[in-house]
Amino acid sequence: MSEPTSATDIAAGYAFAGPALDLGALLWDGKCLPEAPVRIPLPMLNRHGLVAGATGTGKTKTLQLIAEQLSAQGVPVFLADVKGDLSGVSAPGAANDRVRGRAAEVGQKWTATGFPAEFYALGGLGHGIPLRATITSFGPVLLAKVLQLNHTQEQSLGLIFHYADQKGLELLDLKDLRSVVAFLTSDEGKAELKGIGGLSTATAGVILRSLTAFEAQGMASFFGEPEFDTAEFLRTASDGRGVVSVLELPAVQEKPQLFSTFLMWLLADLFHDLPEIGDADRPRLVFFFDEAHLLFHDAPKAFLDSITQTVRLIRSKGVGVFFVTQTPKDVPGDVLAQLGNRVQHALRAFTPDDQKALKATVKTFPNSSYDLEELLTGLGTGEAVVTVLSERGAPTPVAATRLRAPESLMGPVDGPALDRAVRESPLYERYAQAVDRESAFEKLAARPAGQPESPRGTQDTRGTGETKKAKEAWEEGEEREAGEVREAKESRSREPEKDRSVVEQVVGSGMFKSLARSVGTQIGREITRSLFGTARRRR
Repeated sequence: MSEPTSATDIAAGYAFAGPALDLGALLWDGKCLPEAPVRIPLPMLNRHGLVAGATGTGKTKTLQLIAEQLSAQGVPVFLADVKGDLSGVSAPGAANDRVRGRAAEVGQKWTATGFPAEFYALGGLGHGIPLRATITSFGPVLLAKVLQLNHTQEQSLGLIFHYADQKGLELLDLKDLRSVVAFLTSDEGKAELKGIGGLSTATAGVILRSLTAFEAQGMASFFGEPEFDTAEFLRTASDGRGVVSVLELPAVQEKPQLFSTFLMWLLADLFHDLPEIGDADRPRLVFFFDEAHLLFHDAPKAFLDSITQTVRLIRSKGVGVFFVTQTPKDVPGDVLAQLGNRVQHALRAFTPDDQKALKATVKTFPNSSYDLEELLTGLGTGEAVVTVLSERGAPTPVAATRLRAPESLMGPVDGPALDRAVRESPLYERYAQAVDRESAFEKLAARPAGQPESPRGTQDTRGTGETKKAKEAWEEGEEREAGEVREAKESRSREPEKDRSVVEQVVGSGMFKSLARSVGTQIGREITRSLFGTARRRR
């Protein structure tokens, strides 16, 4: 493609025939040209994207603008609300001279509009429906990153998960994981791992201390049940508009690795469950990953490779991912290469490092008739340099753009209105109340008499009544499985093997039913772990 030399050449690159999102109007020679709209084709939103720029340049409003138009075209959206001001997407915006002036400049017919939204909070910290994940579903790789474990400690954590998977010890919350770690380092438990490598006392101590510190910071509430079903993000409202899912994150800003890694879990879980659809006329979901640099900071190569592969493959499942950060260099090159749609807000060049980042950013764009170094440092708030993928999948010409004004409220809704919206959500009853069912902690605490009372080496603080109940449940499960084995044997003796297919024999057996019912077995969990070690849930 030859380098565009005029506003007409650039405008022609954005003259799409199919459905598209309107970003704004072309800036050329110091003037805004409302007759030259800059747009993104709707089918190309699953080719991923990047929204970048220095603090205060308008990235958040760009997210809001894109989210509104996706919702209007029936596409669900997920927004990570780090600063706490995206809840306004649910309420009509307020008209003022500034909004009316921007709309006139870019040729926008501005109408105050609110969009269907659901509000979430990690573990219920803050406003919103609680988002939780079980420890076993979160998996050892992502958990190791949250706990900031080194490679050896991560491998040991993987061994612990492997053992729990095999033994049917459900790891639902932090106390479950602590109890399994403590058991495997006890005199009794050490023998359990000898055949597959063992677990050193020193490494176990590091893991336990990390878990204790993590819990002391109030992070235990993120893990447990009911586990959130990420299919909830794919809903549309009764009027056909896509639901905008807003995850409030200000309450966990002191634990940045947690929320960035939790977002990666949400994405990995979607990747597990969605079927392939290839190229479609619209995405199933567009996922905005704010403060993306936190995900990649100090990440080992294997982790980065897994992110790269997930981003590459999730496109064919109809999910678009937009990374939001300050400069493109915050995103690894292999990931950046997959981000076909770029909205680059202004950059600052006050220091030598800033200058280096500016030059690196310019190199990520196609050839242009603009002086991008000068342009990127001179853009105003709400202006950006844009290049996207055309309907043919080719990069469009670089376009300096004055962005449209969002039609929803540019700021947070008030607290009482937000709380009311959360309580009135049909999802509130399903996820609001935490559940603590029998899992690894109770099973290990209720082992038969003659063995240590608790693998944690401490008295069970939950009370003798609960311990007795857990023990009875353990014994009942053992008796039930034994009875199913006897039933299967009697059934085989009554019915000749030759009259039953192999599949019928296996599926009809009590042992098979027991395995299928147990989500903690190797068949039920281990073989479904993904690139990130996350576990597919039974829906």
